[in-house]
Amino acid sequence: MVAGRPSAVNSSTATILRSVQVNLRETWWIRDVEIPTRVVLAPMAGVSVQAFRRQGRRFGAGLVCSEMVSCAGIEHRNERTLGYLRVARDEHPLAIQIFGSEPRVMADAARMVEAAGADLVDINFGCPVRKVTKTGAGATLLDDPARAQAVVEAVASAVSVPVSVKMRRGLENGSRACLTVGPQLVEAGAATLTLHPRSARQMYTGEADHSLTAELVSLVDVPVIASGDVISRAKAQAVLATTGAAAVMVGRGAQGNPWALREMVDGDAAAPTREEVAAELILFIRETVRELGERRASGFLKKFYGWYLGRGRFPRPFKQELVQLETTEEVVTRLLAAAPGSAEIVERLEAELPDPADEILLDQMPISIYGGG
Repeated sequence: MVAGRPSAVNSSTATILRSVQVNLRETWWIRDVEIPTRVVLAPMAGVSVQAFRRQGRRFGAGLVCSEMVSCAGIEHRNERTLGYLRVARDEHPLAIQIFGSEPRVMADAARMVEAAGADLVDINFGCPVRKVTKTGAGATLLDDPARAQAVVEAVASAVSVPVSVKMRRGLENGSRACLTVGPQLVEAGAATLTLHPRSARQMYTGEADHSLTAELVSLVDVPVIASGDVISRAKAQAVLATTGAAAVMVGRGAQGNPWALREMVDGDAAAPTREEVAAELILFIRETVRELGERRASGFLKKFYGWYLGRGRFPRPFKQELVQLETTEEVVTRLLAAAPGSAEIVERLEAELPDPADEILLDQMPISIYGGG
């Protein structure tokens, strides 16, 4: 289902009047995949681990996305890369994002992603980071429409699940490449497009120009997801109302702040208590350790302490104290001491988690998928 064509909005009053009509808990579809809310949790490198995605689903994200996975890493059966393909029962619907520039290799990676249990295969044509673009992948493909089309066509032909594409407006400031390339990608087989209307050169500076999102919606007959600067319910509703997009994608606003997702979807703006914050962080720590192991998780998690404990929730010295601790168990102990009431909440949250045995693990996949004997 695609939201209607956008119309021009010339005043903030008109925007507000129209935005209140948008229901973010409305179901929509990407081909045959039902998405229960109009909020999508963004794929973010170094952030979107399984624990992050599962938390996002609990707080109202209708669709969650993995961080980008290298198709070359999948092709070479890199152990860490394959670890990104762990899928839990409570993540669905889930998109696993892959990046690369060779159609055959991307198609092979997409087959692996489908075998892992993803509901969608997402292709990254938006990453602006040099180590990705220098390989011809990410946002660079917006300057090579023929190759971009070939990648999408190869992936769409290789899998039965829908294919989505996330892209920027183009490489350079002021580029409108997305409006040319986007319809071509749909023709090649993309079932949905996500547009972050900043240029690759902008990285994350300046403002996202959602007038481009509105134009893209008018050019394609698949759902468009609007990404960029969506940090509140009011902003989400305004973007949906003024662009005709089917959903909004939330990224940095949800880092250490899943309550932002709840506020967007349900309008529940109640600030979490210290106990709730500590409990969610403790659960996140434990689930991340289970996923990554203590050694990797202890370093990975440090940035999350500031994200969770900021916004006036805990004193700044407390966050700095946690970063200095050597093990995650020490961090959990300090959190429980600082917010004793969080222990009961953690116990309840852990009781509601599905059995880890329900996960699709790599050793359960067909041997032919990943080159076994």
